[in-house]
Amino acid sequence: MDKKQLLLDQRYLRMASIWSQNSYCKRRQVGALLVKDKMIISDGYNGTPSGFENICEDENNKTKPYVLHAEANAITKVAKSNNSSDGATMYVTSSPCVECAKLIIQAGIKRVVFTDSYRLEDGIDLLKRANIEVIQVDLEDE
Repeated sequence: MDKKQLLLDQRYLRMASIWSQNSYCKRRQVGALLVKDKMIISDGYNGTPSGFENICEDENNKTKPYVLHAEANAITKVAKSNNSSDGATMYVTSSPCVECAKLIIQAGIKRVVFTDSYRLEDGIDLLKRANIEVIQVDLEDE
């Protein structure tokens, strides 16, 4: 990867990190941006569906089953707009789970750039199987 692309990836990941701060989730805050032709076409962070209480964890500190991941929020948000995610890049602060990977594939996203690894690798494996470029970028390498 060339240096210019790496710098751009790091900038978008920092923006996704800032966006993650909108999440009300206590266990983990994740942010995502969808970028196409150097324009942000959608954004998302993990949280409950619109109209629900902004509490992601139950009384046992387990994530509620209806909490949406940042990637899912960004993809559904772009679906409600006039933009298309076909050929876009997803920037996300944590590597996608397998459920989000399925959505990424179906949305036509061609590249996924992330910082932190999720505890399971099955999402990354599925994206690679679908020939989606997957890159982990360290924000400390500036």
